[in-house]
Amino acid sequence: MPDLQLKGGEVDGLTLHYVVEGRGPAVVLVHGLGGFAESWRRTIAALAGRATVFAVDLPGHGASTKPRACYRLPFFARALHAFLDGVGVPRASLVGHSLGGAVAVTYALTHPARVERLALLAALVPGFPFQSSLGYRLIATPVLGEVLAHCACAPVLRSAIARCFHTPDPTEVDFLVRFAYATRMGADARAAWLATVRDIRADFVAHRGDYRRALATLDLPMLLVHGRQDRAVPPRHCAEVAEAMRSAEVRWLDQCGHFPQLEHADVVNGWLGAFLAGRPAPR
Repeated sequence: MPDLQLKGGEVDGLTLHYVVEGRGPAVVLVHGLGGFAESWRRTIAALAGRATVFAVDLPGHGASTKPRACYRLPFFARALHAFLDGVGVPRASLVGHSLGGAVAVTYALTHPARVERLALLAALVPGFPFQSSLGYRLIATPVLGEVLAHCACAPVLRSAIARCFHTPDPTEVDFLVRFAYATRMGADARAAWLATVRDIRADFVAHRGDYRRALATLDLPMLLVHGRQDRAVPPRHCAEVAEAMRSAEVRWLDQCGHFPQLEHADVVNGWLGAFLAGRPAPR
C-alpha cells in the first residue's frame, strides 16, 4: 500500500501510510486512538464501488511516521489537510471513528470548504462533556503512564480491544491485535500513543467552549452512528451531540459496543452508502 510524504509547516517531511480503492467522489476514513487504516477493510470494500475510498494512518499510528510532537487535534487535522493536498483531493466526505471523529470534526471546522459530508461512528466530539475511563486517567499520569505503556503486550491489547465490543468476535479482535503488531507496538508507537492520550486533554477540557461555539457554525450534512452498549464513548455523549446538532441524522444500534463498523458491518455500511449517495456526482 502507498505512502505519502507530507509537505508544509509543522507536518513537513512526515510520511503517512494509506490504503486507497475504488473510483468516484472521495471518501476519507479516519481511525481512532491506536487504530490503523486496514481496520476499515470492510468499509473500504463496501464503499469502493461508488467512491474513491482513502483510509489513512494518522501520525503516530500504524505505519505512518511517529514523531516527537504535540498530538493535539489541530496537529492531526493539519496532517489530514496535507494528506488531501498530497493526493490531489480538493473536497471529500469524512468518516471518523472514535478519536478519528474528533479529528474529522476539527478538520471540518478549520477547512469547511474542503468537506462535503461528515459521518461520525462511535465518535468523540470536542465541545461536549466526556469523562475518560480510570485506565486512561492513570495512563495520563506522568511516570505511571510510561510504566503501564511499557507493560503493554498482545494479551493486554487483546483484552482491551475485546472489552470494546458488545459481543467480541475472535476473528476481528485477533486482526486488530496482530496486524502489523511489531510496527504498531514499537517504542516510538507507544510513546506517540501515550502523548496522544495526554495531549488531547487540552482539546476536550481546556478548549471545550471554543469547540462548542465553533460547532454552532458548522453547516454540512452529518450522520451520527452509535452503539447503545458503547463503554468507551458512552451513548449519552452522542445524545448530547445530537441534541445540539439538530440537523444531524442519528442512527442507534442495539447490542453494539465501540466498533459499529465491525459489529454491524452490513447495516452500518448500508447507512454510510445511502448517506454518501447524497453527494454530487463525479465530474
